Amino acid sequence: MIILKNDTFIERNEAVIDMEDRGFQFGDGVYEVIRIYNGSFFLLEDHLTRLQYSLNEAQIDVDLKEHQMKEKLIELAEKNSVEDGGLYIQISRGVAPRNHLFPAEATATIFAYPLPLKKPIDQQKNGVKAILEQDIRWLRCDIKSLNLMGNILAKQKAKDSGAYEAILCRDEDHVTEGSSTNIFIVKDGKLITHPKNNLILHGITRKYIQFLAEKLGIEFVERVYSVKEVLEADEVFLTSTTSEVTPIVEIDNKKVNDGQPGPITQKLLEQYDQYLHVDRLG
Repeated sequence: MIILKNDTFIERNEAVIDMEDRGFQFGDGVYEVIRIYNGSFFLLEDHLTRLQYSLNEAQIDVDLKEHQMKEKLIELAEKNSVEDGGLYIQISRGVAPRNHLFPAEATATIFAYPLPLKKPIDQQKNGVKAILEQDIRWLRCDIKSLNLMGNILAKQKAKDSGAYEAILCRDEDHVTEGSSTNIFIVKDGKLITHPKNNLILHGITRKYIQFLAEKLGIEFVERVYSVKEVLEADEVFLTSTTSEVTPIVEIDNKKVNDGQPGPITQKLLEQYDQYLHVDRLG
């Protein structure tokens, strides 16, 4: 495996990190996961735009265009012969003596490497189970940061409960998203999801679903919705780079509608592969 570290391509066994790297000690960094289908990146420009947004909001001084990050990631995929998979890219504030304050002088640490990703065919066909869980995360979920303890605890609780995902709630009247996904509900033919703000990650696949919904003539509504609305929804599904569109057929041991993937979810799944050549949705 070939790794990109800063501006250099190296072998996997050479990929070491300094013990005083702020990403390691503080989670002081940001990341992206980018999908590759048939040897081509999917929505690469949109992912890089979000990564630059996260860098800017975290005040990490990296300009992705100056680093020619797009070109380097394409080269990294080629060097690893990635046909169906993905790339993980992480950027920390860099190495400095341990101190909560930003270091006066530090150079950001950049790592990128390939991920073995496959379509979740079984989950998409049969649907998955979810649990409801309190959203204990910080208030800047729009930054795709390395601080994922709240997400990890929720995801593990879901697994321990025999579920695939945890649907997070600030309170009974405010469902936000999944532990590593965006959540959608369908009611009376309308597609409903949380507004883009600081309480959710602005998912690239979420954006793609909005694009597909417009193509299919499905009304797309962004608003806050309640736990009650989730449990009474006609359909529920999750989206992410790795899960694509995956139906949720059971929540807290209660079936969603009849416990089968619904028709609008199925339509989105049928159309999902139609625009995988797109680099940016605008």
